[in-house]
Amino acid sequence: MKEITVTIDFGGMKYQTNIITNKEARDEEIVKQAEDQVRKQWAG
Repeated sequence: MKEITVTIDFGGMKYQTNIITNKEARDEEIVKQAEDQVRKQWAG
């Protein structure tokens, strides 16, 4: 497992979020996880 800090643009604002994922995760998967996490936190 590894922890990665990702910056996501959501609703015209930039948010940083930490993602914990496996070492083999591709960049696309990591960005999708980060977007989902930010969306759940701020849209709901």
